[in-house]
Amino acid sequence: MINYNPKDWFVFIFRFSKADTFRRLLPLMLAVGVYSGLIAYLELNFLNLAETQYIRNVGMMHGVLGFVISLLLVFRTNTAYDRWWEGRKIWGGLTNSSRNLAIKLQAIATDDKDKQFFRLMIPNYAFALKCLLRENEDFHELDPVLDLKKEKHLPNQVAAKLYTRLNAMQTEGKLNTAQMLVISEDIKALTDHCGACERIKNTPIPFTYSVFIKKFVFFYVMTLPFGWVFSLGYFIIPVVILILYALASLELIAEEIENPFGTDPNDLPVDQICHNIRKHVSELLS
Repeated sequence: MINYNPKDWFVFIFRFSKADTFRRLLPLMLAVGVYSGLIAYLELNFLNLAETQYIRNVGMMHGVLGFVISLLLVFRTNTAYDRWWEGRKIWGGLTNSSRNLAIKLQAIATDDKDKQFFRLMIPNYAFALKCLLRENEDFHELDPVLDLKKEKHLPNQVAAKLYTRLNAMQTEGKLNTAQMLVISEDIKALTDHCGACERIKNTPIPFTYSVFIKKFVFFYVMTLPFGWVFSLGYFIIPVVILILYALASLELIAEEIENPFGTDPNDLPVDQICHNIRKHVSELLS
C-alpha cells in the first residue's frame, strides 16, 4: 500500500508512480491518438463529409452515452472500493480478535510452554490467512516446526492446532469449562474473518458485467472522432486521448482494488498488519 500525505495534492500532478495508470495506458493512448489522427485526415481531406449533417450530428449520440457510461463507471468504482474497505475492516477485526485471545490467555495460562505455544500460533493464523489469500506464495514465513501441509487449508490447520492445545489444557486441569468457552469464541472469530476474506477473494465482479464495461468504453472512444472531428479538427487527437485516459483509468483502478489482498501498490498492507499482530501478541504473552 502506498503511504502519502493527502494534503500535498499539487505534487501528485507531476508524480508518476509505478501504480499510476498513465504508464499502463500509454501504449493504448498512443495507438488511439494515431487512429484519431487517421480518421480526422480522411474525413477532412478525402471523404468531403463536412456538409453531411447526418455525420456531423453523430456527436449527439456521445452526449447521451457519456451519461450512461459515467453511471456505470461510478457504480464500478464504488463496488470495488466497498470490497477494499470491507477487506480492511475484516483485517482490523482479525487484529482485535488476536489481541483479545492473547489478553485472555495471558491471564489464564500459567505454564510458560503454553504461553510460548500461543505466542507463536496466534500470529501464525494471520500469516496463514495471508498465504491462503495470495495463493500460498509466502508459505515460508510460517514457523517451520508447525508441520503444515501446503496443499491443505492453512488457516484451518492453525485453528485446529489451537483448539487441540486448548483441549489438552482443559484435560490437564489448566483450563475450566467456562474459560474454554470464552476462549473458543475468539478462535471462532478468527475463522469467521477467514471466511469473510475468502468470500471477497473468490467472488469477483461478474464476468459479463466487467466485459461489458470494457467493450462500452472501447467503442465509445473509438467512435468519438467520427462526429467530433468537424468541430475540433485535428484537436480531436488530444481530446480523445484525454477521454480514454479518464475512462480507462477508472476501470483499471477498480480492477486493482477489487481484490485487496494481493501485492499491488494500492492493495491493503496485509504484511504490515501480520507483523503488527505478531508484535502485539508477543508483547502480551512474553
